[in-house]
Amino acid sequence: MLSEVLTFIFFILIGLEIREGLNKPKDAILPALAALGGMLLPALIFIALIPGSRAWAIAMPTDVALAIGALSILGKRVNPAVRLFLLTLAVADDFFSLLVIGIFFRDDLHLASATYTLGAAAIGFLLPFRHRLISLLSPIATFLIIPIYIFINLLSKLDFSVATEKISIAVVLARVIGKVLGITLFAFLFTRFTNLKLPQALDLKEIVGVGFLAGMGLTVSIVIAEITLKTESELAQVRMGLFFAAILSGLLGVLWLKRFPASL
Repeated sequence: MLSEVLTFIFFILIGLEIREGLNKPKDAILPALAALGGMLLPALIFIALIPGSRAWAIAMPTDVALAIGALSILGKRVNPAVRLFLLTLAVADDFFSLLVIGIFFRDDLHLASATYTLGAAAIGFLLPFRHRLISLLSPIATFLIIPIYIFINLLSKLDFSVATEKISIAVVLARVIGKVLGITLFAFLFTRFTNLKLPQALDLKEIVGVGFLAGMGLTVSIVIAEITLKTESELAQVRMGLFFAAILSGLLGVLWLKRFPASL
């Protein structure tokens, strides 16, 4: 019951952030397209490694709280444009993840899970006073909801004996490699062959760091896993893959972006 309540509040925040992000659609176009690349490539890598698995969408979502939290380790050395691009990308990622759940896994959504995921996001999308609610809920989600949720649904259930199983490895490779390649590739292609441009203060090399950090995904991925997977063995492998992918992605992102301080 506690897990469902936490999920409900978290998805309300997702809905709020998506609606707030639509207030500046022009600024969100490139991050949204990069987010799309950062979802497609991990899914394709996972499908190539585990053909026929229903777990492919687990490789796609980004957790904004985890990614921004890892970025905050660098403190004032972070280029503010990097944080904004990452935040916008993660919000777009949330929106696309909801579409994936609603389109591809709607038959797996029973009434309760649909209510505390898609229903909660719809409520958040429609609520007034979005900026105020986001300011209120974001720190609660970052420092309370997500840590408790991750402990209940991930850390307390980790089984290191499945760390080398095929689904665990596929999740790690799809997220750690697929996210950075997909995000960087799409950002490069759309800035190279269209009129879209990176913000003046941002460099493509820094987008690589954003791509690494975007590999951190736990909360929404666990929700997708619980909706789509039926066996505890598969769920255990997914949890291990997400755990290692988050650690590796966070470390790589922080180490990469440390090379490009805000003064640049």
